[in-house]
Amino acid sequence: MTTANDFNTQQNTEVETSFDSLPLETLKHGFIRKNNFYIRRGVPESHRRIADNFMIIKKIFGHPVVQSKIDEDEQILLAKYDFNLLEFSTSKQIEDEIVFLKKWSYSNNRELQQVADEIITIRAKELKYLIATKYVSITNRLYNGHKVLEKYFEDISKYFSDSF
Repeated sequence: MTTANDFNTQQNTEVETSFDSLPLETLKHGFIRKNNFYIRRGVPESHRRIADNFMIIKKIFGHPVVQSKIDEDEQILLAKYDFNLLEFSTSKQIEDEIVFLKKWSYSNNRELQQVADEIITIRAKELKYLIATKYVSITNRLYNGHKVLEKYFEDISKYFSDSF
């Protein structure tokens, strides 16, 4: 009976979205880029679909051909959850964001799941724009979050191969 109660309390808990709840290994800078197993573990299906779409376009055309910028509503959504635009994000920020989005996708809160799906879609749109236009307004090695996101998509996509 106690295991059933423990299971019910575990199912009713909300997903914690603070840095304190992140696993210790994700707090180490560069951990996600170096550890493919951690990236592939627990990837939501929505992330895989977006990554597959991104990689198919990249494989056929050599680069994303869609050059649409994100609109103001999408920027407001990112700001609401305290996320920078992709071109102004460091690799550490994007690594932490990926961990958050994975947790939110598996949350019991349906609204949080939808927000996670919207944010990963926005990130893919931003990445396509940055790669297609070869434009990053800040050309500093510090702000290279777009490279981490692209590597994440490559690692989780079933259409990626090292041959191209």
